[in-house]
Amino acid sequence: MSTRFESRYAVGPEETKRMDTTALRKNFLIEELFRADEVLLTYTHYDRYIAGGAMPVNTTVNLETIDPLKASFFLERREMGIVNIGGAGTVTADGTTYELNTKEALYLGRGTREVSFASASADAPAKFYINSAPAHHAYPAKKVTRNEAEVVELGSAETANARTITKLLIAGVIETCQLQMGMTELKSGSVWNTMPAHAHDRRMEVYLYFDVPAEQAVCHFMGEPTETRHIWMQNEQAVISPPWSIHSGSGTSNYTFIWGMAGENLDYGDMDIRKITELR
Repeated sequence: MSTRFESRYAVGPEETKRMDTTALRKNFLIEELFRADEVLLTYTHYDRYIAGGAMPVNTTVNLETIDPLKASFFLERREMGIVNIGGAGTVTADGTTYELNTKEALYLGRGTREVSFASASADAPAKFYINSAPAHHAYPAKKVTRNEAEVVELGSAETANARTITKLLIAGVIETCQLQMGMTELKSGSVWNTMPAHAHDRRMEVYLYFDVPAEQAVCHFMGEPTETRHIWMQNEQAVISPPWSIHSGSGTSNYTFIWGMAGENLDYGDMDIRKITELR
């Protein structure tokens, strides 16, 4: 079996206030996403979201259904976004093969029966980051390159948050049911992301931090604005952000992260901004 998964139940803000470091990491941190020739998945009950990774090295890896879905195939009632953060590779969906280079994305719609992953070279394997959410409609598959995405420049060097936001799978670029994905790249000398911080009660989010240099780390901030908590994260780890929580981070170096969202709203600008001076 090449697909492994774990399931996590949702917890509220009052429970989270009482958590120590171990409990925070157990509930919200996804420590391992990529393992050779396997698919690793985490199913969270926040909006029934799934985050995970596939890293084919020596063989093609197939996406298999998992028990929580109670489905005959993985995308029977779901949609999926895939972003490659490794070497060149291919995703084959119902007989159609898509070539994905690093930082390119692919959307697969509800009803896609067979999905497999392969790398162009075992010496530089692809790392396919997977996000999936329930879907009510079947939209067509589509590859999105960085040139086809919506790109926004935000922040400044003076506030250490100069960054490039690449909106890959988002309204205006592609049609989805509720899944949205994009990538934020911090420029050299900048370390803060999503600052000022915000929350959005109508959708949850998952962050994958990568391009974190060796011996460096990112401190991810979460919780209610007046009850913040933090989780120290390493390269290629992800963190679950509940709808009631802020989500922001600061690194000991610049880095890149992929954000994925699902909920009842496709409006990217639906954010409850929190002033920096209000955070506690």
